[in-house]
Amino acid sequence: MYYKETIRQMYDIGIGSLMIIVVVSLFIGAVTAVQFTYQLQGTAIPSYYIGYIVRDMAIIELAVTFSSIILAGKVGSNIASEIGGMRQKEHIDAMEIMGVNTASYLVMPKIIAALFVIPLLVSIAAFVSIGGGFVASTGTGAYSPEEFIKGLRSFFIPWNVFIMYVKAVVFAYILTSIAAYQGYFVKGGSIELGQASTRAVVYGIIVILIADYIIAVLLTG
Repeated sequence: MYYKETIRQMYDIGIGSLMIIVVVSLFIGAVTAVQFTYQLQGTAIPSYYIGYIVRDMAIIELAVTFSSIILAGKVGSNIASEIGGMRQKEHIDAMEIMGVNTASYLVMPKIIAALFVIPLLVSIAAFVSIGGGFVASTGTGAYSPEEFIKGLRSFFIPWNVFIMYVKAVVFAYILTSIAAYQGYFVKGGSIELGQASTRAVVYGIIVILIADYIIAVLLTG
């Protein structure tokens, strides 16, 4: 029962969020490349640095943080609404009467699924962001593909990938646990359920940004 629920949540979080993650990541990489191309004009910085900058920005910060904020809005509100609706319709009370550990059954599969799937989504987001930067840089003729690829292969630090996955795991736990808490303890009617969904998104984004800063200080200091 737990296994099936976990697989269902992995499908909902992963496949259900894949398209929006790809679209947003593509344009994040493209905009990053265009902005840095503009700022590098007239400077003595080598042109191949554009690939280096886009790569590290995508890996360390943009892919994981933007993806997690998007998922906090999409997945977080869904989790809060689903669990909150079950609380209001007294499904949770009925399950508890039957001896089901509702906190474990309703919350744990969502957290486990997020811990597995969200790092995969972040990996896809990083690749797509770099691809978007490549298209934006070389498609306009500002840089050659060789220059961009040279930048991608320059100054690579594997530790940055580790930082990305640490952030992905922490953010996945934050956005699912906060949303599940808001839904599980909701009281009142439909207005309160809407407020709980809003709090799940807002609190999730705020805590993700705070955690982003703390992780950056701890792992890059």
